[in-house]
Amino acid sequence: MKANLLAASLAAACVLSGPAMADTDLTESGATTLSELRKKHSENWGIAATMRSASIPYTEGGSQNVQSFVPMMFYEDEAFFIHGIEGGLRLWEQGDWRLNTILRMRFIDLPREVQNDIGGDTGDFGFQLKKQWGEGWYSDLDLLSDKDYRLHGVATLGKNIQGDSFDLNATISAIYKDADFNSFYYGLSEYRDEGVRLGAGVDVKAGFSGRYHVYSNLYLLGGAYATYFDSNVRHSPTISESWEGEVFAGFGFFNDNRVTGRREISTRPYVRVAHGWATPSNIGEIIAGDVEKDPYNNQLTSVFYGHPLSDKLFGIPLDIYLTPGIVWHWQSEVQSSSAEIVMAIKAYYTIDWPTKWRVGVAEGLSYVNHITYVEQTELDEKGYEPSHLLNYIDLSVDVNLGDLFGKPEWNKAWLGYSLHHRSAIFEKASQFGRIKGGSNYNTIYLQFDF
Repeated sequence: MKANLLAASLAAACVLSGPAMADTDLTESGATTLSELRKKHSENWGIAATMRSASIPYTEGGSQNVQSFVPMMFYEDEAFFIHGIEGGLRLWEQGDWRLNTILRMRFIDLPREVQNDIGGDTGDFGFQLKKQWGEGWYSDLDLLSDKDYRLHGVATLGKNIQGDSFDLNATISAIYKDADFNSFYYGLSEYRDEGVRLGAGVDVKAGFSGRYHVYSNLYLLGGAYATYFDSNVRHSPTISESWEGEVFAGFGFFNDNRVTGRREISTRPYVRVAHGWATPSNIGEIIAGDVEKDPYNNQLTSVFYGHPLSDKLFGIPLDIYLTPGIVWHWQSEVQSSSAEIVMAIKAYYTIDWPTKWRVGVAEGLSYVNHITYVEQTELDEKGYEPSHLLNYIDLSVDVNLGDLFGKPEWNKAWLGYSLHHRSAIFEKASQFGRIKGGSNYNTIYLQFDF
């Protein structure tokens, strides 16, 4: 029940509706179609950190609420979109109508103490038909499945309200769930001896989400939703409540949506090729220079693409990129080869002394199809079930080769070091299996701007 399928699909498609922002948040007077809304903005991107708190409807456990830290990314162009915990590709668009493929994280609000064993979320995939009605009104029709083809559909009517300093998105949805879906997620038929078989039903969910512009690129995010369960779920012996509520709050850095029109930026695309070596040392030890060698010499090779988003944040010259990557973990005597897929947003700050060099930091998501040895051993020692989906951090420093060697023809090449880090945010995130720990690799890389 973990979000393995979701993470793999999102990153593979280079994508990740977050509760804080829907793609119709771009509503402005004078723009009548979805494509016209997007053309009014040159840089629709953001990165956010939120805390989510939800009531627990299950009879199992004594907890009444569960909290989770949820990092989010946002990006949108003519081909695909990332909206926090949802992403997709545009398959077809005509006028006010659009058909998307959709991938969405769905939280399962079990008590905190059982989330590592059972899982705190899952991933759904399918199709979405969207209609823009004008004056901020829109409707969505989603047909979704989990990885075992348990089906549910969502019909949503929404209204976007945009003020001088805020965006608000209010929705009401009818959620149809087939019998297999209800039995698995609410009857807990696979995880408890007393699990029950439930029939199909329709939930009703309503609420709002929004963001408030504080200053420059800084926004506050928040929202609240309530779900009223269908009669089969309400009368299940595994469920103790007829309602489930959830709230979230946080902050994020976004392009200023009050600024319209396209702006040429100095940031240019790049390709980065890296090779790295595993280490049992944690991130603090590595930064302090206390690096322990992996006795089995496990290694990785990665290729990242940098898609330019902006060249400043809060007026500071920062090169901001959306950076998807593919990582190959090589076979060794203790592990088989495996693939890792990453999606992140990265910022570089350039320092021109004594030569031109940069420091960089990235935040995002990482999915690996087979847990690596260095990660598995750490989690085994701590007694955790590992998660394929984890938070991703990249810390880097590099130097411009043209400037270093006095060769202008090399000015688009950089040589650097990066720390490739996967972790689960200290048991604060149910989507990462409610664990603490991860893995680290020291890597060297060549990066080429073009």
